[in-house]
Amino acid sequence: MTDTHREPELSNLPTAVSQHKRRWAPQFIWIIPIVAVLVGATLAVNAILGRGPTITIAFKTGDGLEAGKTHVKYKDVDIGLVKLVELSDDHAQVIATIQMNKAATDFLKEDTHFWIVRPRVTANGVTGLSTLLVGPFIAADIGHAAERREQFIALDVPPIVTRDIPGREFVLRATTLGSHDVGTPVYFRRLAVGEVVAYELDKDGKGMSIKVFVHAPFDQYVHSNTRFWNASGVDVSVSASGLQVQTESFVSVLIGGIAFEAPPATDDLPYPTVNNSTQSASSTPMNAGIPPVDRAEAGATFPLFQTRELAMKRPDAHVDRFVVNFKQSVRGLSVGAPVDFRGITIGEVIRIGTEFDPKTFDFIQPVEIDLYADRLRAKSLTGGASFPVPKTPAERLKRFQLMIDKGFRAQLRSGNLLTGQQYIGVDFFRDAPKFTLDIAKYPLEMPAVPSSLEELEKTVARMIKKMDGILSDTEKLMKRLDTETMPEFNKTLIEAKGVLKNAEVVMASDSPLQTDLRDALRELTRAASSLKKLTDMLDQQPQSLIFGKPPEEIK
Repeated sequence: MTDTHREPELSNLPTAVSQHKRRWAPQFIWIIPIVAVLVGATLAVNAILGRGPTITIAFKTGDGLEAGKTHVKYKDVDIGLVKLVELSDDHAQVIATIQMNKAATDFLKEDTHFWIVRPRVTANGVTGLSTLLVGPFIAADIGHAAERREQFIALDVPPIVTRDIPGREFVLRATTLGSHDVGTPVYFRRLAVGEVVAYELDKDGKGMSIKVFVHAPFDQYVHSNTRFWNASGVDVSVSASGLQVQTESFVSVLIGGIAFEAPPATDDLPYPTVNNSTQSASSTPMNAGIPPVDRAEAGATFPLFQTRELAMKRPDAHVDRFVVNFKQSVRGLSVGAPVDFRGITIGEVIRIGTEFDPKTFDFIQPVEIDLYADRLRAKSLTGGASFPVPKTPAERLKRFQLMIDKGFRAQLRSGNLLTGQQYIGVDFFRDAPKFTLDIAKYPLEMPAVPSSLEELEKTVARMIKKMDGILSDTEKLMKRLDTETMPEFNKTLIEAKGVLKNAEVVMASDSPLQTDLRDALRELTRAASSLKKLTDMLDQQPQSLIFGKPPEEIK
């Protein structure tokens, strides 16, 4: 077979014809995806624009925190949601990332507080019971600071009051916290009007700052001269005045409390007031002249007194310190014991110590006292005019020297026989020995006189000493009688017995002496009979003394 080359037959194939390209025309089917994209983009933009800020809150534990479920609430309104819960880099805290609502932008302030709400039992009652059903949530308390922040540290303990509750907050200065805690009630005339919201130890460790919140409208009764004191439990005090028991209410007995009240207004001496700066618990400001109706500003600082008696104690403008050196036991005398002048308290004991002379070993008990000079007002008994109160130290020293010269002395006295409490009594002892005041010493020494009990003890001791002397002399006399007098007395008795024996012999009935005595008695009897006859005759015939005896008649 021979291969033959043939041309393919192409007559049946189509022929390409060139044409101009037409422009694209929109189709209706593309409108739907375009609208969907636009709606999605709009929603995304709105979501981005409507989303609030993201913040982080540090907690000690993650108990109650769950991403996507735990909400942030303010007045029971959701303002955010927890998006992420994770540990911090050092594993010491739990960091919760929270997506806040756009309307909650105002919460991003420096002093905004966050805490977890759980069921709690406090002094004010049971709170957070609703979380038993819906679970814990994060509560917020909006701040008022101008600074903005996005990282917060949660409170360990929920605050008692929030910033939206009307009232004012005050600071109390104390040396110790006592039985107070967050939630301890604050009383005004035994009515609960506030509570303790926080407390803090000073950096130097020497005091406490206790913040209390007084609700409106009771905060209007906190004045510049208001006094705060501990009303915790039952206040039992034993002093020279006796046994005193005070309590504010039954609740304060169980959980403690703080009470406040303004002291009564006086015309002669204003009570001290406080200003709005921080003060220590021991300081007592003296801003006299502020009217008692002046309301204290929020955040004002007040000292916290231990008892109502100390809180309401009248302040004294002039306080003079003296020392009294007792040479007797001061057992029963305590710091704070009153210094009494005829039933009026004019001072108090500040310090009690002991000193001795190493050469002679003589011990003394120095007791420092504060005297309030304004309580001893000099007044003329005739004209009724009051003498001016000494104003300068020289005038007060001159007045004190005059009082010492008049017998002004201190004496330790018993205030309560049952408890043994003692106090210092001052009075004028006219027969007291003279005392030379040493003005170079500070504090000045006030001379002391022995107490009545000490005088009684000395008198009894002197009497016992005298009795001992008398008994000693009696013993010596009895010994002398035994050695000297009794032998002589026995000898005398023997001689008396001999005399008595001789007397018995003489007095016998047949003795010559008795016979002669009987004869003599007979003769005396006859003589007495003759004498009687003579007297009878002279009585009948007195003339016989002159004319003689008349002759006898012859019968």
